[in-house]
Amino acid sequence: WDEATGQYYLHAFLKEQPDLNWRNPAVREAMTDVLRFWFERGVDGFRIDVLWHMVKAEGLPDNPLNPHYRAELGEKLKLLQIHSTNQPEVHDIAAAFRTLADSYGDRLLVGEICLPVETLMHYYGRGAPGVHLPFNFQLLDAPWHAQSLAGMIMAYEAALPDGAWPNWVIGSHDAPRIAARLGEEQARVAAMLLLTLRGTPTLYQGDELGIGKVTIPPDRIRDPQDLRQPGMGLGRDRSRTPMPWDGSANAGFSAAEPWLPLNDDWPLRNVQAQQQDSGSMLALYRQLLRCRRESSALALGAFELVAADGDLLVYDRFDDRERVRVALNLAANAIKLPFDFDPAAHLLVGTHPRETLGDMLRPNEGIVFRLIGPNAS
Repeated sequence: WDEATGQYYLHAFLKEQPDLNWRNPAVREAMTDVLRFWFERGVDGFRIDVLWHMVKAEGLPDNPLNPHYRAELGEKLKLLQIHSTNQPEVHDIAAAFRTLADSYGDRLLVGEICLPVETLMHYYGRGAPGVHLPFNFQLLDAPWHAQSLAGMIMAYEAALPDGAWPNWVIGSHDAPRIAARLGEEQARVAAMLLLTLRGTPTLYQGDELGIGKVTIPPDRIRDPQDLRQPGMGLGRDRSRTPMPWDGSANAGFSAAEPWLPLNDDWPLRNVQAQQQDSGSMLALYRQLLRCRRESSALALGAFELVAADGDLLVYDRFDDRERVRVALNLAANAIKLPFDFDPAAHLLVGTHPRETLGDMLRPNEGIVFRLIGPNAS
């Protein structure tokens, strides 16, 4: 209820976030003008928040109750959101935004969409191009086993429409940090996975430092979801803590006390400290990004699964110039590699220091190496 207008309004999220009526042509025109305003000023693109929520069914019918609801699922899953999400008209809006973006040349539209893969693919476009990248969030909660990851990757690749470019997301302000979920050692392996898969990678601030579990005292909780449903483990504050830049007061983030506390180990885990440590998580990310930038196969090449057995995941990236192999140990025990190395194979980057290639992967280790010759096998 809004006192100023004497009217009720709909909000899918916080009351401070009223939903717009995207069925109103004037609303669409006004919001298109907002995009145009920023495109004119040179922005590279937009991340469109909860794109699949934008349009509601005509007449605003009630969503049905979820017959499988359990209290521990949280309040948002009490209803099946069949009338308030994923409406056909949202694709018209995405197509109009895409037409506008394309008129400015090299621009990018990313859609935040949490839907099954087969439905997610529709947001690349239905009849007309949609957003360039419908966010692919599968890595955020994927079972950390080789066969599960391989199956997910292959299914996603197979579902992509012709000409669609893939993307992978490893961190989000709405999800537990990867280092908190897997531990810091496997977070290094996850970084290698993210930055060697085919497609555009998205990582979340702080993941490149390996920020893991963060203590949020009860009196510092800010997340409305956690405040409304305390004790259910639904809070997202632990993923939203300030970026620790250095060892100074407030980790160099602000002269004032930040909205949320810093990660517990911020005096040691910060950007400045990791810049000076060649074995740090930040150093690994930089090595992987450099490797990706310098390798045509990693940048734009095809994907081919080599092995997915137990805790070992191996795949190739290749083009007509080179073939690069990635081998990942997803466990805390050593694993024998099921292939022989060409003596001239060249190590590009590893999660841990290594002078030579061998037939074993150490615990929690990943390696990227170039096979010799065009499309070498």
